[in-house]
Amino acid sequence: MGDILERMRAGELIMESDPDYPELYALFEESMRIVEELNGGHHTPEEVCGLLSRLTGSEVDRSVRMFLPFHTAFGRFIRFGKGVFVNFNCTFLDRGGITLEDDVFIGPNVSLVTENHPEEPRLRHNVYARPVLVRKNAWIGAGAIVLPGVTIGENAIVGAGSVVTRDVPDNVVVVGNPARVIRNIRTETE
Repeated sequence: MGDILERMRAGELIMESDPDYPELYALFEESMRIVEELNGGHHTPEEVCGLLSRLTGSEVDRSVRMFLPFHTAFGRFIRFGKGVFVNFNCTFLDRGGITLEDDVFIGPNVSLVTENHPEEPRLRHNVYARPVLVRKNAWIGAGAIVLPGVTIGENAIVGAGSVVTRDVPDNVVVVGNPARVIRNIRTETE
């Protein structure tokens, strides 16, 4: 099983005809059961962190806060730093890997998307992925979409409704579709 996960994380095109795909699909089913449990009723913050730990397969720090519902079909490649906050109704498609460093804020209805499909119609049912990295203290505003392969810089702000198609530098505000830098952020060291 590790082979298909490694190839997926490496960005290889994963074909539905891959001999390991049924095992991968079983992981999706397991993840969706955990997500259903997560979204199925009220949970204390500690219970949410416990369910997220089960979903990701790694310990989620108790300082992480998430307002539900939350959506993912995989979850194993999501990594949460300390002090992360994820607001209502976010979708994380993480087959390429999503890393939220310490103190990241994610607004409501944000989509972090690591997965894509080939343009060629006969291959379109297959998936390849690129990681998304959100650096320390970044803030992604309501309804923003971050596309595969993007890094959001430290302290950066992504304006509400923006579509981020390329890397965002540290200490800037980006807005629009595609998102573009509109100004720098002053930091305490300046």
